[in-house]
Amino acid sequence: MFLHVNDLTVHVQVEGPETAPPLLLLHSLGTSLHVWDAQAAALAQHYRVIRPDMRGHGLTSVTLGPYTLHALAADALAVLDALKIERAHVAGLSIGGAIAQTMAARAGGRLRSLILCDTAMTFPTEAMWRDRAALVRAQGTDAVVEPVMARWVTEDFLPSPAAEGLRAMLRRTDREGYAGCAEALAGGDLVESTAALRMPALVLVGENDLSTPVAAAQAIVDAIPGAALKVLPGAAHIPTVQVPEAVTAAMLAFLAVQPA
Repeated sequence: MFLHVNDLTVHVQVEGPETAPPLLLLHSLGTSLHVWDAQAAALAQHYRVIRPDMRGHGLTSVTLGPYTLHALAADALAVLDALKIERAHVAGLSIGGAIAQTMAARAGGRLRSLILCDTAMTFPTEAMWRDRAALVRAQGTDAVVEPVMARWVTEDFLPSPAAEGLRAMLRRTDREGYAGCAEALAGGDLVESTAALRMPALVLVGENDLSTPVAAAQAIVDAIPGAALKVLPGAAHIPTVQVPEAVTAAMLAFLAVQPA
């Protein structure tokens, strides 16, 4: 479906029983809602799964950057508003995890729980992200495909059909959408706001993630009282695609013990 949200037309897929607990899934930079396909198929048996394409990604409309994490969080909250959802579990991958942390900081009462996958509270370095935004604006996402893929998945996974799917998502991402979100990461510092969160949280991370490594995941766990850490063997930065069953199992186990 498509929704008019803020200054956007947002593409959203909604699956699962209308009466089930809502679960919002937020994707990563340079991908789309399809990065959660494997999890959505299983989660929709128990939850009302909501997957929007982020501003400037997938089939959602594009606005001129730079964007901010606060603006992207406002988009996600407005999607819930448009669907008349008061409270939801929220899971985010990479920048989606940063957006989820920002949502929790500004509207914590609307989150039932938080699942943060291969993300961080800061994304060094600011100069790198601004340089990448400039490169993609000038040359498109083709200019970064192979360096990015080398961090998204492990070397042995690169020839797989699933990795080709990730490449396709990245190549098809609008250059302004990608650049605007990269600038949101450049300006993002969630250390203080995440340390103030008080809600159930699960932090997932691929053991071979070079972009947001295990140390970054541990820092989030240390910041949020009671948060749990799950390291995913054999995975890099996009475990939802590389080790989908492990991600799904971890999410289901965590969500199953959350209050209705």
